[in-house]
Amino acid sequence: MTVTAIFLVVLIAAMAIGMPIAHALLLTGVALMYHLDFFDAQLLAQNLQAGFDSFPLLAVPFFILAGELMNAGGLSRRIIDLARAFVGHIRGGLGFVAIGASVLLASMSGSAIADTAALATILLPMMRQQQYPDGPSAGLLASGGIIAPIIPPSMPFIIYGVTTNTSISKLFLAGIFPGLMMGLFLVFGWWWIARSRRLPAMDRIGWPQRLRALAASFWALMMPVIILGGLKGGIFTPTEAAVVAAVYALFVSLAVYRELTLPGLYRVLVESSKTTAIVMFLAGAATVTAYMITLADLPSQLAQSFAPLMGDPVLFMAVMMVFLLIVGTAMDLTPTILIFAPVCAPLAVKAGVDPVYFGFMFIYAGCLGLITPPVGTVQNVVAGVGRIRMEAVIRGTTPFLAMYLVLLALFVAFPQLVLTPLKWMQ
Repeated sequence: MTVTAIFLVVLIAAMAIGMPIAHALLLTGVALMYHLDFFDAQLLAQNLQAGFDSFPLLAVPFFILAGELMNAGGLSRRIIDLARAFVGHIRGGLGFVAIGASVLLASMSGSAIADTAALATILLPMMRQQQYPDGPSAGLLASGGIIAPIIPPSMPFIIYGVTTNTSISKLFLAGIFPGLMMGLFLVFGWWWIARSRRLPAMDRIGWPQRLRALAASFWALMMPVIILGGLKGGIFTPTEAAVVAAVYALFVSLAVYRELTLPGLYRVLVESSKTTAIVMFLAGAATVTAYMITLADLPSQLAQSFAPLMGDPVLFMAVMMVFLLIVGTAMDLTPTILIFAPVCAPLAVKAGVDPVYFGFMFIYAGCLGLITPPVGTVQNVVAGVGRIRMEAVIRGTTPFLAMYLVLLALFVAFPQLVLTPLKWMQ
């Protein structure tokens, strides 16, 4: 049995019986060790520890903490109130509120699950009160939530950058314009749905109330300004930006908005620690598997499989995106990055694809997996928060997923949609 077959069979079989992804990765690494007659428990432990012993990965727990603090401290709610004040009066206005809030929240937390949970908790009850259909409403919230990993600060970009030794700062900058395009595509999609279903609009809010909403959200809006301004100006690194974001969110939640209590802070720290432990254990387990994949020379074997495509970067990217979309239907984004990025990134370089462009495309395709059944992590979040049947969420997401796939095709056909804005911002 070849190394590729062992890798795929053991990993898929372990996941099929319900084994956690991290444990499945460790088991796959051990299976490869035995196949290569190279089993060493000490080496296993060393690679497991090396997987999360990384300075850039320190950004992950701090961005997770910042996202939890935003939700608990009132920053997320004020962003949603601001969007409602300006666009809530349009037909289907709460949907446009969700899109605007998705883009704004994405520039603060970098977590699709955290943003989606915040949006669904606040907006779904309001949409039901306005008699919006559950399916399209839930589908829009799920589709808006996956903008978070694209617009910086983005935890998936950090993990990808660490895993493949790609510039995290450049990945951050590469995600800004495409993230805004995702929001624009959602606007067109929701406009068509609102018009065809004749969705209601909320009462128009006067300018005095709009200005009060803007003033109330001032401190929340300053977070992306500080983070992106500091990164662009070279004041701090992405890792340091995560610390700044967490400290700023804590300060605003405790001292300015004063919505976060000490018991609430304790709960935020516990939840953030749990999420961090899961992500870091995944990183360590994936490092074990990646080490054995490298030792077994799997990248060279894959390179031979992709050899006919190496002369055409566009065709290579098209096939790679199809592959990642298929993977995304069965695997969450973080494991996808940790398992496949170290293997796929060198192939892209050999094919003449810009490494930053490929990194963005890798994360974008992986994000689509978050709203693709059967796994659909973000869809599950919306279904759980809103107590909606998963089938309804999937149907509601389908039009927006189709629009995202059109955007993916545009990015594949025209790489300059990503690279040109990146050059401007650099």
